[in-house]
Amino acid sequence: MRPDAGERRPALVLVDGPSGSGKSTLADALVRDGDLDAGLPPGAQLLRLDDVYPGWDGLAAASRHLERHVLQEMRPDGRPRWRRWDWAAGAPAEWHDLDPARPLVVEGCGSLTRVAARLATRRIWVEADDAVRRARAIARDGDAFALEWERWDAQWRAHVDRDDPRALADVVVRTDAVAAAG
Repeated sequence: MRPDAGERRPALVLVDGPSGSGKSTLADALVRDGDLDAGLPPGAQLLRLDDVYPGWDGLAAASRHLERHVLQEMRPDGRPRWRRWDWAAGAPAEWHDLDPARPLVVEGCGSLTRVAARLATRRIWVEADDAVRRARAIARDGDAFALEWERWDAQWRAHVDRDDPRALADVVVRTDAVAAAG
């Protein structure tokens, strides 16, 4: 679904890349500082797919949820919303509404799909060496993620094979030298 001719939509920035590459750090900076080139003012809404994934096997499901409930609804008469996943309970939780008139930054593995790319105003791919990414992710999330690394990474690689998000990106950011990236 493409925006109708003449339909004005606010900036919609997608930040994708593998775990530990620096997506969250970049998304935080975009929300704080904006990006004039992307038409993104400071103070945009932020959706982290970490809050949406339905468990450790939920990357593809979160991508579909994002496309259907958020991105396709980011229009003047739309109702964009997302459902939080309660990781402790292992079950869906409450719904959260977004404002379709305000700019939105979405960050997370699986945010940049072929469908999502058509609806976004800026598509960003963030990457780093595998060893750097793994060290960052485990330092950030601890042993729980260390145990799930291979399982999650296999889903991420399937996303890359299916959608080739790097090729869909307008901007590629390499963060190997950035120690604080998350």
